[in-house]
Amino acid sequence: MAKRFGVGSYQYEVVDNWPSFEIGGVAADVALDSKGRAYVGVRNIPEGGGVANILPGIGQILVLNPDGSYLTDWGNTFSSPHGLWVNGDDELFVADTGLHTVTRHASAGEILQTLGTRGTPGTPGAPFNMPTRAKQAPNGDIFVSDGYGQNRVHRFSSAGEHILTWGGGDPVFIQKFRGEPVTGTVGTGPGEFNLPHDVTITGDSRVFVLDRENSRLQEFTIDGTFVGLQRRRAARQRHRDRPGRRVPHRLRRRSRDLVGGWIADRSLGREGRCAGPVRQRPARCLARP
Repeated sequence: MAKRFGVGSYQYEVVDNWPSFEIGGVAADVALDSKGRAYVGVRNIPEGGGVANILPGIGQILVLNPDGSYLTDWGNTFSSPHGLWVNGDDELFVADTGLHTVTRHASAGEILQTLGTRGTPGTPGAPFNMPTRAKQAPNGDIFVSDGYGQNRVHRFSSAGEHILTWGGGDPVFIQKFRGEPVTGTVGTGPGEFNLPHDVTITGDSRVFVLDRENSRLQEFTIDGTFVGLQRRRAARQRHRDRPGRRVPHRLRRRSRDLVGGWIADRSLGREGRCAGPVRQRPARCLARP
């Protein structure tokens, strides 16, 4: 019997053996375009073995056909791909925590736009220091959750002009992750973050930020004004990156509803696909009533 999982009316079944091959690395995220092609952000296995993570390494974008067969890849041109998102024009946005950049690609892989300076983290509070996700608002503006090293959200025009930044809190999580002395203060107040891991914008221009280590969802206007927050407890599942911790991972919007991605296998994809287990390969899931 196929494995079922989900929250409330959002129920899924895993389609076994999709794809039919194992990926040599960590399948960090997956996004689908209008043709059903799956773009998988892969962090390659480090030289000498081990498991790749959010720190600088070597990564790639793997492209799969809807049936899970190999289509192409974009070569080892990334460092640590983290968050992927496809807009209505089938352009892929890649947030790379190792390169400190957000890149916008045509469906064939061509770079259309680069935000940030490749390999150079931004100064405190400025774009970017290990960004986690980039998405567009209905008006075309680009919002970036600058998660591990900044605890900020940045807004850009579609042309890449920086409009504003908001947030707060010192990068305590990444200090602990690297085994460094903790020198800052965790941001826990309204409008502050402790690792903004995802961002999404609704049709009425509300900005929702998944504040991972605070286990909450914060809501803002498109101009960064704090509106409210929601804590999620009942639906939490164990997060693979940190055994024993229960924290949200990703947002997925359906119509006007927001669903927190609490699945341990990394992320839910559009119309019932999911990425899982992170050390093996993505899986395909079918939505079930």
